[in-house]
Amino acid sequence: MAFAHYLPAISVETSRHPKASFPASSSSSFSECLFSVPFSSASLRSRDRQVSLFTRFSRMGHKAKAQPQEADLSSAADAFTGFKHLLLPITDRNPYLSEGTRQAVATTASLAKKYGADITVVVIDERQKESLPEHETQLSSVRWHLSEGGFQEFRLLERLGEGSKPTAIIGEVADDLNLDLVVISMEAIHSKHVDANLLAEFMPCPVILLPL
Repeated sequence: MAFAHYLPAISVETSRHPKASFPASSSSSFSECLFSVPFSSASLRSRDRQVSLFTRFSRMGHKAKAQPQEADLSSAADAFTGFKHLLLPITDRNPYLSEGTRQAVATTASLAKKYGADITVVVIDERQKESLPEHETQLSSVRWHLSEGGFQEFRLLERLGEGSKPTAIIGEVADDLNLDLVVISMEAIHSKHVDANLLAEFMPCPVILLPL
């Protein structure tokens, strides 16, 4: 799987030009170190020429470095405005959904509505379906809360009793479906249902962790 990220990484490009060394001085400015010459009309012309060359070089360097930075920022912004398919993992066992899960449902619905995206819900539990007497009640709760957010139709996956860690299942589903964003409440992290370190390492798309 691809490397996960909570926020888009923006690469910082360093200049390949060797750095010039200047004498250390607490009172002299950069321009004084570079252009300090005896005052005369000839030296003034020479200094003006140096300043002109230095200014043009600086502007060229600024433009050359600004372009990749702007491209990186644009790419990062696109990653957070091009949502077409969102994943909502359900890992708690509350049949009526915990506060954190309800918050994640509402946030997912709001984002999907804003960007015209589809929603996939994956319900994860290490126990078999037969051992979850209130499983259908929980599914009904998910449907109700999503309908409150304006979504009657969504894709539902059930990953029950597989023996895999919920974090691994979330990453697998996100990768298989080529999803754009995963929305999880920090409640899932605090309850140890989801491992934040594994999310950071294995998620193939951005993840939003909602504070309680």
